[in-house]
Amino acid sequence: MKRIIIPFLCFFVLLAGNMATAQESPVKWTFKTVKINDSVAELQCQATIDNGWHFYSQTKDAKCIEIPATFTFTPDAKYKRIGKVQEPKAQEEYDDLFDCTSRFFTKDVTFRQRVQVLDDQPFTIKGKVEGQACIEGRCTPVEQKFSFDIKGYHPAKGEAVSEQPDEDVTEDSATETEITPTDTPADEPADTGKEKSLWGYFWGAVFGGLIGLLMPCVFPMIPMTVSFFSKEGHKGKRDALLYGLFIVLIFILFGLVLSAIFGADMGNIMSTHWIPNLLFAVIFLIFAFSLLGYFEITLPSSWVNGSAKRQRQGGIAGIFFMALTLVLVSFSCTLPIAGAVALNAAGGTFLKPIIGMLGFSLGIAVPFTIFALFPGLLKKLPKSGGWMNTLKVILAFVELAFALKFINVPDQTYHWGILDREVYLAFWIVIFSLLGLYLLGKIRFPLDDDYPVQKSWFRFTLAIFVFTFVVYMIPGMFGAPLKAISGWLPPMTTQDFDISNIVRTESGGTTASADTYQWTEDPLYADKLEIPFGIKGYFDYDQALRVAKKEGKPVFLDFTGHGCTNCRNVENAVWIDPEVRRIFAEELIVCTLYADDKTIELPEDEKGKLKDADGDPITMLGAKNRLIEQTKYHENSQPCYFVVDPDGNILSGPTYYERNKDKYIEFLRKGIDAYKNR
Repeated sequence: MKRIIIPFLCFFVLLAGNMATAQESPVKWTFKTVKINDSVAELQCQATIDNGWHFYSQTKDAKCIEIPATFTFTPDAKYKRIGKVQEPKAQEEYDDLFDCTSRFFTKDVTFRQRVQVLDDQPFTIKGKVEGQACIEGRCTPVEQKFSFDIKGYHPAKGEAVSEQPDEDVTEDSATETEITPTDTPADEPADTGKEKSLWGYFWGAVFGGLIGLLMPCVFPMIPMTVSFFSKEGHKGKRDALLYGLFIVLIFILFGLVLSAIFGADMGNIMSTHWIPNLLFAVIFLIFAFSLLGYFEITLPSSWVNGSAKRQRQGGIAGIFFMALTLVLVSFSCTLPIAGAVALNAAGGTFLKPIIGMLGFSLGIAVPFTIFALFPGLLKKLPKSGGWMNTLKVILAFVELAFALKFINVPDQTYHWGILDREVYLAFWIVIFSLLGLYLLGKIRFPLDDDYPVQKSWFRFTLAIFVFTFVVYMIPGMFGAPLKAISGWLPPMTTQDFDISNIVRTESGGTTASADTYQWTEDPLYADKLEIPFGIKGYFDYDQALRVAKKEGKPVFLDFTGHGCTNCRNVENAVWIDPEVRRIFAEELIVCTLYADDKTIELPEDEKGKLKDADGDPITMLGAKNRLIEQTKYHENSQPCYFVVDPDGNILSGPTYYERNKDKYIEFLRKGIDAYKNR
């Protein structure tokens, strides 16, 4: 479990770097071309993974934050891909923190892509594989260019591209191009353990179905339905069971449709692209305003009337259409809940939407069936009333809050800067404050009844908890970490106002503020980059070493990333400490190097001075920082910390995911003392 939880906290938007060399990357690649027949070749990408590391699969849950493997092929009219890149079944491990399952490979794995050869002349297929490898406490981007020599094929003219078969491939006539010498790896055996995330998702869907049962368009139908089956005696009990079964089957059919829409690849799109995220945000907003009563999402009346008419024909077909009528009639009330279940299925396995609809339908169908079998239980049900609309409104506010989650994903990935942490928190504070006022009866919506809410002890108690949550969030506007909900919030680096940057006195120790800090040189890139908690430092390696020589101090190197959640965890746990900030301000030159930055260009006079492993000139700051980390310090992951002298020689480190303040200070002090002794 620990091996999976820590990498989940590592990189949310960190993509593969340009400088991952074979010697330093924990993943070594061998590329082979296997001839299937005269016109079909199989391209095999064999990865050997260092001991203790794991490389992530192409498929990921939408809730997980690792970077999935991707394969990019350079288009060429001389070949066509047959299907997608195939991979063996990955190992799976559940993380209850994010309620998702991570899929990864250890030791070795082979990815296979079949292509239809369309030219009988020799040519080369080029492309690259990108992904992420992790070990406890740190992750590293993986990027490797590949090329496959295609020769000796004689495709027939006009030959159609066939689907990729599933049979095993022999390696006769195989040609091989090695990036790093390695034995041919065997595929990773499948993990046969149950996927805990699916169980959690299933029970969450069941709970959603129970909530849907309490909606105004569903709950009043229970007595009418039970009365119908009770009149038929023993036959009625059989029909009640069929009725519940048909409700489940109808929703599962809906789940099959969702599987065709979402599938496993949807998670990869959601993790990087703004279109699906904003689409889901809009859907949640529509659901929310529908639940508030401003409009109603309905199906064409002809569908409902047609189904109701057919249920009168009796028999099993009549029971089926009776169940279908319930589903159609309840559409306007339950769609926002069923829709939330469906959207949370995006990015899972093919079975996930089906499992979600199974759970949701059971939450609705089982109570109907139980009450039909035991009519006496109806006396214990609460009467229909305004409480059902109150439940709808509460769900509406929750969906409004969750809509921000889908906006936040592309906002951080594309650096739009729309939802800074304060803005996000401000929305949540307003949303839940309005919910609290609603529960106290201070505001009402179109479908609310005018009744004395003061008599409802439950609403009053719920209002207390809602306002308590609001009060808890308010310090977050001033930089409080809010650890209980930090996973839902934008990172602290987007916080514009942090009171810890203003007040920095504890136990007689102080740190330099923004106004009093004396810059030896104005830091490069400071208009686009920042260090949390008001810590002052530099963002260019050469400049930091130059300043260190002038001031006679060692340099603290912080190899980090915009999307490195583990980096943020270390900062929130250690850097916020006044003593650590004092050491940074008074005894070290801080140099923060963003290894994943893809937007900041180097100055014109620096472009091309450095070259990557393929000999291409480096023009971006992130690529330069990766090159320094890999070639100078032989590391390739973030977070990674060193204390070095003004010539760049290591004094202490590296240290990685260290959240113990005392050990971190010991690491800093070791480097400072070594510099003084030298």
